[in-house]
Amino acid sequence: MALRSVSLPLIHGLLLAAAPISAWAQDHSGMDHDMSGMDLSGQGAPPAMDHSAHVMPDAAVADQPGDATAPPVPVDHPADRFFAPDRMAASRSAMIGEMTFSTFALQVDRLEYRSTKGKDGFGWEGQAWYGGDIDRVVLASEGEGTLGERAERIELAAYWRHALDPWFNLQLGVRHDFRPDPQRTYALVGIEGLAPYWFDVTGQILVSEKGDVHARGKAGYQQRITQSLVVEPEAEVDFAFQGVSALNVGSGFERLELGARLRYDRNRSFAPYVGAHWERKLAGTARLARVSGDDVSGISAVFGVRAMF
Repeated sequence: MALRSVSLPLIHGLLLAAAPISAWAQDHSGMDHDMSGMDLSGQGAPPAMDHSAHVMPDAAVADQPGDATAPPVPVDHPADRFFAPDRMAASRSAMIGEMTFSTFALQVDRLEYRSTKGKDGFGWEGQAWYGGDIDRVVLASEGEGTLGERAERIELAAYWRHALDPWFNLQLGVRHDFRPDPQRTYALVGIEGLAPYWFDVTGQILVSEKGDVHARGKAGYQQRITQSLVVEPEAEVDFAFQGVSALNVGSGFERLELGARLRYDRNRSFAPYVGAHWERKLAGTARLARVSGDDVSGISAVFGVRAMF
């Protein structure tokens, strides 16, 4: 009577738990799984999967740049579609006129005191110009000397500067050397600009009224250390294509100058600096200097200002 109170599902579960695994592990090899008789064309049949959209692209092809033809450069003015073309042409002309400006500026790149073992000296370099970005007239001067004596070198150049491209400018003009004696006047042709890696470069060819030919090259770089401190190394070299005994200049490389200046550029209209300046006469010019009893080379500490007006 007690067994009747036990439910049939509970008895079935107990029998299965007590039976050995070999008793209920059945062999399904005899079962026939042929589904050829079944109709899979109805709604119950699974749709066929299309894997063509999941094909991985070839990596070598994907990394190659495209070779499609570039679109043509637009030559029309889209605003002409909505406004009167003559009024838009006048507006563009006025805008270009406003971009063409002329102004005057005075820039003193170097005005410095040079302290050395012997007699202290001085040096300067600067320019004033009038014009714009494309064309301007430039009056430039540079020189050096010893305190208490006449300047050893005084140069004054006047030239027209024309922009060749966004990076380089052409120089055409004259330069007159007041010192050393005797004075010389040169025709000047030069190129100045911004070379790759942000080097300021200048190259000039000078032909005097006596027929002697000289060349000058300059290079400088401005490295900003902080928002206010700028270090500026510079190099300048002069070359004479023939000797000029009247000026104590020998043929070949004439003079080399190297310098580095640390500038406090907080106020760019007036920036003081300190640095070092080294100068040496070369080749035939050095031999003539030794014969005359002049120094061939010298190094000095410099203190000066750079200003713009």
